[in-house]
Amino acid sequence: MTMTKVILAGMAVLLMAAGPVHAEDKVLTMSTTTSTQASGLLDILLPEFKKDTGIDIKVIAKGTGAAIRDGMDGNVDVIFVHAKGREEKFVEEAYGTKRYAVMHNDFVILGPPADPAGIKGLEDASAALEKIAESDGQFISRGDDSGTHTKEQILWKSTDLKLAEQTQTIVKKGKDVEITFTSPADSDDWYVSIGQGMGKTITYADEKEAYTLADRGTFIKYKYGKTPAIDLEVLTAGDEALSNPYGVIPVNPEKYSHVKYDMAKTFAEWITSKKGQKLINDYRLEGKQLFHPDAIDAAQL
Repeated sequence: MTMTKVILAGMAVLLMAAGPVHAEDKVLTMSTTTSTQASGLLDILLPEFKKDTGIDIKVIAKGTGAAIRDGMDGNVDVIFVHAKGREEKFVEEAYGTKRYAVMHNDFVILGPPADPAGIKGLEDASAALEKIAESDGQFISRGDDSGTHTKEQILWKSTDLKLAEQTQTIVKKGKDVEITFTSPADSDDWYVSIGQGMGKTITYADEKEAYTLADRGTFIKYKYGKTPAIDLEVLTAGDEALSNPYGVIPVNPEKYSHVKYDMAKTFAEWITSKKGQKLINDYRLEGKQLFHPDAIDAAQL
């Protein structure tokens, strides 16, 4: 074998060895909420992101609390969640570099068509929850330390009801996890905390003809995008307190040197770019808009 052939053979071996490493490096790990995945939005965004950047994203969907903990533990490169206060704390404590405002929809209080609590048409979420507590209706809580569960607790605290703190063990990926949360006091006969994601909570509330708090995007999917459709209806909506903003935060490389920060930043900048925001703005399910862009005004898209 000539020297030239030896060199070429050596180069081929090196390229073959380098190929898988390069491919692995182009995979970003993201922990996000069940609502972004259940809505179908990621099925639209991620292929376009890969087309533009060559970067794959491995999605881990769970409640916002668990997604944030993934970031705090350095288990992922970026988080995409919806609990703004907790997101800001995540950045303040240097677990994340910056919160990128991405989009919003809103929370809604769902209930059965019979509406035993008489909350239909109310825009005051606190008043609606108080009426549910005073009625014969049941309220189903996610009870999973998610963004929705966090919002629910904020809403209960805004009522005049007596509240209590309780601790519950839920199962996450086969492991027992203990969470502590605030809920109405003396409510064992009507308040049910199930420790499940949004889709399962909506389905369970529908089966029980009960009330629940949901993000509008997941409700739309279960009401108009599934067969059979749920019977639950939006009974209370429009309160500013029901706003539901989503943010993307790259995990801080100064805290975890192994994270793929450059690619996480690329994703954050892409999803808040004109293309990413337009994809969010234009996404429809059964003709209904699920999310509204926050980084760029919709009128400019």
